[in-house]
Amino acid sequence: MIGELLPARVEPSTAGSDYWSRYHELRRVRQIETRPDDPLRPDEVEEQQIKREDPFEFKYRYEISEGGTMLSSFGGQTLRPTSPEYESNKHLFWADIYVRPDRRRQGIATMWLPVMVELMDRHGCTVLGIGTEEEAGHAFLRWLGAEPKLSGAENRLKLADVDWAMVRRWVDEGGRRSPHTRLEVHDAPMSDDVLKDFAPQLSVMLNTIPFEELDHGDIIVTPAQIREWEARMAMSGEVVHTLLTRESDGEISSITDVNWAPYRPAIIHQQFTGVLPSARGRGLGKWIKAAMLLHLREVHPQAEWISTDNAGSNAPMLGINKKLGFRQYRAATEYQVTRDAIAAKLEALAAI
Repeated sequence: MIGELLPARVEPSTAGSDYWSRYHELRRVRQIETRPDDPLRPDEVEEQQIKREDPFEFKYRYEISEGGTMLSSFGGQTLRPTSPEYESNKHLFWADIYVRPDRRRQGIATMWLPVMVELMDRHGCTVLGIGTEEEAGHAFLRWLGAEPKLSGAENRLKLADVDWAMVRRWVDEGGRRSPHTRLEVHDAPMSDDVLKDFAPQLSVMLNTIPFEELDHGDIIVTPAQIREWEARMAMSGEVVHTLLTRESDGEISSITDVNWAPYRPAIIHQQFTGVLPSARGRGLGKWIKAAMLLHLREVHPQAEWISTDNAGSNAPMLGINKKLGFRQYRAATEYQVTRDAIAAKLEALAAI
């Protein structure tokens, strides 16, 4: 009976094997529904990632289970005061909800509303953000009163179809147009000295990404955060490749980075590509994207695809990606709703 189900808080560091068995089973159900062609992260790696304490974010996990089967999972997070981004982002709470397909439209997702409000009140958050790719998620968020704020898509490039002659031309043209600019490749964690230059420039570029109507604060990347990301990626054997350009005075003017993991050798994830505003108009974006493709062809010859996420309004990057051959693989939307709107929905449900 739905009335007998209750959300239960999960403490990953002390959770027993019975919990992880339920969790991984539901994770496979979700993978088949949303990512049927992609390899699943190994169970032991998933557990290590979840159990690791995050020094910059509060993270919460809950489950709704019945008879040893997890029907729904909930994950939520918000920044800790120790995060450099805290002051401008502390009002935001981000959540992820999944309900087993055969148990939808039974009111299970609505059981997460009191959890959302309680967690938001605990941290003083006023806006909740949730993303979705599936129609069931869109329907639930519309019902909740959430508004679509950012449209985007995962785009993929099939490496076998790349026009490699064009890619080489882009590299040659980039060097000719910026003769005093040099390419720099990092296939291993950067030194502390490089990170001191890299982190602030990455922050500047990340803050130029179009977020459409999404409520968001400043993006501030520090060397300490990058070291934390590196530690997490090392758990799964993930490798980050970063390619950047430096001007004659040493300033980093453009960045692109990707990651490769041994459990998904055929798919490389493009993480970010950006050009410093003052350096735009010289083809640096095309240059570094093309140079990275040639580099990846050498270091990961088994790779078949490059996957990347783009905002629908990021016309310059979409233009470059389209010329390279990227095609939309799946669309997604980020929604946001206020804490008060969620509470009002709860009051309306209670009055029925």
